[in-house]
Amino acid sequence: MTDLFASLPEEERAFCDMLQRLSAARLAPLAAETDEAGQFVHAQLACLTDAGMMGANLPAPHGPGLSATALLRAVEIVAGACGSTASALTAHYLATDSLHLGGDAALQARFLPDAAEGRTLGAFALTERNAGSDPADMKTRATREGAGYRLKGSKCFISNGGFADFIVVYAVTDPAAGHRGISAFVLEKGTVGLVPGRVERTMGLRGGHVWELDFDAWVPEANRIGPEGSGFKTAMKVLDNGRVEVAAMCIGIAQAALDAATDWVKTRIIGGQPLAARQGIRWQLADMATDLRAARLLALEAARQRQAGQRFTEAASMAKLFASEMAHRVTDSALQLHGGYGYTRDFPLERLSRDCRIMRIYEGSSEIQRTIIAAHLLH
Repeated sequence: MTDLFASLPEEERAFCDMLQRLSAARLAPLAAETDEAGQFVHAQLACLTDAGMMGANLPAPHGPGLSATALLRAVEIVAGACGSTASALTAHYLATDSLHLGGDAALQARFLPDAAEGRTLGAFALTERNAGSDPADMKTRATREGAGYRLKGSKCFISNGGFADFIVVYAVTDPAAGHRGISAFVLEKGTVGLVPGRVERTMGLRGGHVWELDFDAWVPEANRIGPEGSGFKTAMKVLDNGRVEVAAMCIGIAQAALDAATDWVKTRIIGGQPLAARQGIRWQLADMATDLRAARLLALEAARQRQAGQRFTEAASMAKLFASEMAHRVTDSALQLHGGYGYTRDFPLERLSRDCRIMRIYEGSSEIQRTIIAAHLLH
């Protein structure tokens, strides 16, 4: 497992070791209670702020300049302790990545320092009820009004949306231009006309709330991210990053499930012997571990390409596709190995199974990832 990260510089390995200890002590003990109560992960994000994780995706001068490989490991660690916390954290990354990849220096200077220090929380608003997989169907509009724009529309499934201090909103500025007519804007908390709607009642990640957002709000031109029409290009770059981070979340959750199953079969006595003495059980664990190693290697390759400044869209889609499908298989097998106990809330398996289910849907469903991969093959 961690031997795959042995090549990390000493400073980054020390950072990940610290984060592992903090996550075990401060995040994991709250995970079941957070899920049960459906409470947003405010306290957990505060812990990550103290650890320096809120800006870990950003290069200097706004962030610590953590390598893409170290970031992969760090997100994996957080997700293994609490999926809800990792979900809120990586949603924040989508917002700050939008500014880092698409914004000018002035806009970055206004928002990124506070976001990187955890003083503000970001959200990323792309999805709409009728425009999930294809942003070209987006109905939210941004029309010129004075020295800015009037944003009108609705978004759904927006992680952090109701608590965010700033929301990166994607909207159509030129309806005739298709993808090239999409622009991005920063909508600040308290803006007149920004109305958080209901919190969705989700199956898993119940501490990482997702919201409906409605707005009929004016934003100054200075809050536009990049030139008009550059929003789609920015969003696709952001989603490449996000898909590697989703892969990391899947790996962290699956590792937690495999660890729980391994401990269980060593100590669960049936017929006078531990379950681990049975060949069928051993083979099942071997398949789970192999699946998990393959997902890590795919994610590491995507992170390596990202770190090298290469185009990594295909690698990110492969990592996200395989890891999200793998997490389903591994958590389900781990639950099965626990028998009836795995189905109870006294053990973490049913929560891990619910938490990983969304991974095959968000940041582009498995079907969308297959479409992207096939397009690269046939190009």
